[in-house]
Amino acid sequence: MKNLRSEIIKYSKMLNSKKLSALRSGNISLRYKNGFLITPSGKKYLSLKNKDIVFVSLNGRYDKKSGSPSSEWKFHQDIYNSIKQAKAIVHAHSTNATAVSCHKKGIPPFHYMVAMAGGHDIKCASYATYGTRELSKNILKALKDRKACLIANHGQIAFEENLSKAFELAEEVENISLQYITSLKLGKPKILSFKEMNRVLSKAKNYKKG
Repeated sequence: MKNLRSEIIKYSKMLNSKKLSALRSGNISLRYKNGFLITPSGKKYLSLKNKDIVFVSLNGRYDKKSGSPSSEWKFHQDIYNSIKQAKAIVHAHSTNATAVSCHKKGIPPFHYMVAMAGGHDIKCASYATYGTRELSKNILKALKDRKACLIANHGQIAFEENLSKAFELAEEVENISLQYITSLKLGKPKILSFKEMNRVLSKAKNYKKG
C-alpha cells in the first residue's frame, strides 16, 4: 500500500506542475482491495505525506482518525462501484476543460483525438453541488461508454486501468479543450462524421500499443 500512496502523491504534485489543478483543487484515487486510496481534503499537494492518503471502502467507510478524504470521494466511490474497468481516477479543475464546462458544453468530434476519451464525443455532466450523490449520478451518466467527461461549472474527470494512463487522459482532455476553444474563435468547426469516428475508435484501440 505504501507504494500506491507514493504514486498518488507523485501524480497529485503533477496536477500542480503540469498546471492541471492549482494548490489543492482536484483529487486523485486508486482502486485498492475492497475500496480505494484517495487524496485528503483541503491539503496542498506539495505538502502531502503517505499518511495523508485516505483509504475508503466501497461502501463508503473510512477511519476518521486517519484524516478526511477529499470532499468529492463519493463520485470516486460511485465510479468504482459502477465501472469495473476503472482502476484509477483523476479529477482536475484544468483551465480549458473548466472553461468549456462553464458553458455546459460537451466537446463534439471536431478532432479525431476526441476518441481517446472512449466515444464519439466528450460529454458534459450536468451541474450539481460538489460532494453530492446528485453530482455522482450526473457524472456516471456522462461517462456512459466513455472514460472521461467534463463536469458543468467544475472541471473534468478521467479514469483508466492505471494512474499513469488516467493522468495522461486528463492531459489529453485539457489539450483537446484548448484546441476546441481555439477552433471556435475561427467560427463553427467542421465535425467528423459518425462513420469516421467509428473508424477512428476502432484504430484507437491499438493507438497506445504502437
